Amino acid sequence: MHPSRRNLLATAALTAVPAASPVEAMPPRHRASLRTGFERLAADGYQLLHGQKVGIVTNPTGITRDARHIVDVMHADPQVELTAVFGPEHGFRGTAQAGGSEGRYDDPETGLPVYDTYLKSGRPLADVFTASGVDTVVFDIQDVGARFYTYIWTLYDCMEAARLAGKRFVVLDRPNPVTGRAAQGPVLHREFATFVGRQPIAQAHGMTVAELARLFDREFLGGSVPLETVLMTGWRRADFYDASALPWVPPSPNMPTPDTALVYSGTCVFEGTNLSEGRGTTRPFELLGAEGIDGRWAAAANALGLPGVRFREAYFAPTFSKFEGRTAGGVQIHVTDRAAYDPVRTGIALLVTAREVWDGFAWRPDDWIDKLTGSDRVRTMIDAGADTDEVVGAWQQELAAFRRIRRRYLLYP
Repeated sequence: MHPSRRNLLATAALTAVPAASPVEAMPPRHRASLRTGFERLAADGYQLLHGQKVGIVTNPTGITRDARHIVDVMHADPQVELTAVFGPEHGFRGTAQAGGSEGRYDDPETGLPVYDTYLKSGRPLADVFTASGVDTVVFDIQDVGARFYTYIWTLYDCMEAARLAGKRFVVLDRPNPVTGRAAQGPVLHREFATFVGRQPIAQAHGMTVAELARLFDREFLGGSVPLETVLMTGWRRADFYDASALPWVPPSPNMPTPDTALVYSGTCVFEGTNLSEGRGTTRPFELLGAEGIDGRWAAAANALGLPGVRFREAYFAPTFSKFEGRTAGGVQIHVTDRAAYDPVRTGIALLVTAREVWDGFAWRPDDWIDKLTGSDRVRTMIDAGADTDEVVGAWQQELAAFRRIRRRYLLYP
């Protein structure tokens, strides 16, 4: 159940709630000074949206720092005319698992119509915006910093649809929880484009959604989107999520903590194999394994001396997904120095060592690994016996080119 609409006032004091990770060592100015795009929009009395019928693309992560949903807050505030909600994968209220959505319904808490955007793009999605009757589409969803996390492609698709429908598009910024220090990993090749990667960006992009929106508009959509962004204040590129003092809401059912986000851009590639990526456990993407794997995998991975991480021999029985109800052996990832940790290199190293120590290793028959990594190069190089350094070295030229493009759109120090 959600609080009464009458008690949800956008002008209420914004009281910091402790994040899931310790923040005692964080400089106090960071805890006090960060304001999200929504906080700045609301503090300004929604001036940017005055005179507009507003629809918002959001999910359970669209909250204030005192854990109220922004749809509830906006609906209760006469300063803004919120008339529609658009739900992405997993849905607006977050009731659907991976690969699902909530469909079209009226939200029982607010009475607002909720439209389904999942797997819609181009003209069909533009028609949804037109049918909703809104003048401005607002986007506010917490990203996790990985190319294959679908919310950034919901952003892209909604920007393109807003252009086609003649709607204003406003992006409210939130922190990249794993920092915005650098882009890492292979860049998507366009012939491998899917909903887990529409355009050529790096596997770990190192950007916020507002920065990505500007890059998408200028580099891929011809600069034709009627785009406006509301930036954060007080965020720095080296900040991890605990520096925000914002509460963490799982952006999707298998992203329970910021620790999950930290490893995700590297270990989600195990979706493209016959190993479990930890779905159905309390540590998805931190636990990896399969029936028949033993302690040799952790030993081989630790022998590489990868920076900022250690691997523990682990056994687990997923409650759903791969190996449901059966015991899998494998590794648990323990990040020991998150500033030194490279999730993408680590993910490649784990693929290489898993193939070396377990003769049951196989790629998914549909070559899903190619969609996740953005080309067939990772799969074919590992099959040919390449080591971690060789695989990582193969994408450095394209990564350098993306980093040069990315630099034009960075908005924070």
